[in-house]
Amino acid sequence: MAVSSHSRTPEQAPVRMRHGFLYICVSVGGAAVLAVEILGTRILGPFYGVSLFLWSALITVTLAALSVGYALGGWWADRGATIQRLCSLLACAGVWLLVVPWLRLPILWVAEPFGLRFAVLVAAFILFFPPLLLLGMVSPYAIKLKTASLGEVGRSAGNLYAVSTLASVVAALATGFFLIPNFGVTQLTLGIGLLLIVTGSIGFARMFKTKASYVLPAVLLLIGVGGILTASGEIADPERGLLTVRQSPYAEIRVVDVDDTRYLLIDGAVHTSVETSGWEECLAYVNVMDIARRFFEKPGDLLLVGLGGGSVVKHYARHGWTIDAVEIDPVVTEMAYRYFGLDSAEARVYHMDGRRFLLAQDKLYDIIMLDAFGSSSIPFHLVTSEALGLIRSRLRPGGILAMNVEAVGWHDVIVRSLAATARRQFEHVTVLPIAEPPTQIGNLVILASRRALALDEELPVPMDRFSPEYDRAHAWNNRFAADTAGAPVLTDELNPVDVWSERVNLAARKELHVFFDEQGIAW
Repeated sequence: MAVSSHSRTPEQAPVRMRHGFLYICVSVGGAAVLAVEILGTRILGPFYGVSLFLWSALITVTLAALSVGYALGGWWADRGATIQRLCSLLACAGVWLLVVPWLRLPILWVAEPFGLRFAVLVAAFILFFPPLLLLGMVSPYAIKLKTASLGEVGRSAGNLYAVSTLASVVAALATGFFLIPNFGVTQLTLGIGLLLIVTGSIGFARMFKTKASYVLPAVLLLIGVGGILTASGEIADPERGLLTVRQSPYAEIRVVDVDDTRYLLIDGAVHTSVETSGWEECLAYVNVMDIARRFFEKPGDLLLVGLGGGSVVKHYARHGWTIDAVEIDPVVTEMAYRYFGLDSAEARVYHMDGRRFLLAQDKLYDIIMLDAFGSSSIPFHLVTSEALGLIRSRLRPGGILAMNVEAVGWHDVIVRSLAATARRQFEHVTVLPIAEPPTQIGNLVILASRRALALDEELPVPMDRFSPEYDRAHAWNNRFAADTAGAPVLTDELNPVDVWSERVNLAARKELHVFFDEQGIAW
């Protein structure tokens, strides 16, 4: 009796089962590649800052590893492809990911002397090149196993790469939108490693029939489970001064106490520093930001872009101002309420991007403050001529824009370029310096307005070198008009501010690493 063309022979069933397992392998491998690349920003970001250079380094390492993996995978497959070898690629990549949390700190400290740009590349290469290379070998190896004849090569390759890429898409969305904020970096890294080991172990178990063949998969699984159970990631340790560590969709956030001072760290950079006894601000720029309100006879409306720990809000609220604050990260707001004494009655907080907020509403303000700039990067879309033009349209006549920026020296190209850009939209631009001496890293406040920036009354004479009065008097008495000759105007089309931020990030990180390491709170 003839066999139906649609029925499966006993010989065909194992082949189809093997092909199904190949799709599982490439799906898991493809998903792991994108998840590891995104995780890299959280593994390295708290030490280096999540900057253009970190992303460039991770993308470079990922593409280089995949390229080498594709070539090696095809070469090794032609020498005799087996399911066992394919499974070993997944399992070995998983084992490497299991040790990444323990490798991270030693590698970071070894790489630091090379300078920020090269150190980021070295650390990313050592931590992520090996597992990504192994995962890159999976797809060409699976194609060899699935292809029975030359006539099937195109279809087999297309199907396997489509499945792998689709898994990468799902993993990218899940990792950034759900997994990192809810499970943490260490647990997720170990979980991906365990998933790769489990997938490889299934293949070993299916191919081998003896009891001895289960020993290696069992050992690998025990290593993976043990790693997850014993390494929960860095957790709060109040006795050491680490009050909390949180992973939000945007950054790693820490609250740290050193003696009588509390710090809010976002991706390893200080965004707020206050005295724990009365929430008095320790960062001089907050005191200098106070100068903006002195151009008005009575309290008005303030829009603050970048909430941080809420120090600026608390200061202006004490003087009767009505405040809208825009903060993109809800976790930062939570930290401000919980650890920095911010009261919900002091400001109305909106959780969205600052420029989007300005586009979405037409309320006018007396002062708009940009305080969303960190040491690792400046949100480039907030400082372009187009963005400042939008801000100008949201200011009342006589309104003032105040920008807090960190730079290496008073006349850094960042300062000069921001001033040049502001002059495209405002007739009067003044820079209030804070750092002493003028060549060192520190904050500056840039004021811009359509009216002359002159105070009706002199600022109070400081009685103490370390006082808010001194910070304000020093900044105002040393105010200057930035030399904008040759300074590029920042636009949505061309904006190199991320590149310029590298020097600021490097200088700031060196000081931060030394300071917190001395306090025993290094990370």
